[in-house]
Amino acid sequence: MSDSSLLNEPILVGRAKKLKVLVWVLSIVVLVLVVAMRSPYKFTQSLEVEAFLKILPSVIALINTLVAACLLSGLWCVVSKKYKAHRAFMTVALLLSAIFLVCYVAYHFTIPETKFGDIDGNRKIDPAEAAAVGSLRYLYLVILIGHIVAAAVSFPMILMTFVHAWTRDFAKHKKLARKVFPLWLFVAVSGPICFWMLKPYYLP
Repeated sequence: MSDSSLLNEPILVGRAKKLKVLVWVLSIVVLVLVVAMRSPYKFTQSLEVEAFLKILPSVIALINTLVAACLLSGLWCVVSKKYKAHRAFMTVALLLSAIFLVCYVAYHFTIPETKFGDIDGNRKIDPAEAAAVGSLRYLYLVILIGHIVAAAVSFPMILMTFVHAWTRDFAKHKKLARKVFPLWLFVAVSGPICFWMLKPYYLP
């Protein structure tokens, strides 16, 4: 099957309806999990498990970097009309994002939140620490808030874009992809930036 023949396959209307319902169910579940992660109560675990969980921020940053690489590769492929390669790169990006989500939830449900500028690791920012980091903290918060908002907005849109592709509705896929791609790429790039800015404050 040639790359161009993919565009001529019939739209799977029945499958699209079921997948759209699944998209909204998953979106609600993820929203509930993200809200629950803000709870001050964390799951307890052994020291060995805690030591493993503490490497997750580095893993998450690496996954986001790989997602960004897949997105840019997928963009190049679709511009070059290499639709099979585009589909492969975007599928890998989605799978990596799913792994990212599992790691993210596992980390934040078990490890207390790290705050930017918290030099002594007491989970609070006192005036001396705030003065030490200065306006850099505001830059970090701007990037972080942008990252969180873009992730929340793009999540159902990303899934719906894939639904349109899987059900061969390429007109809707293309229209929605133009909106969601910049958001998804921003999330994938801003995540590692937040990690490297926050890295000095992670507890050993």
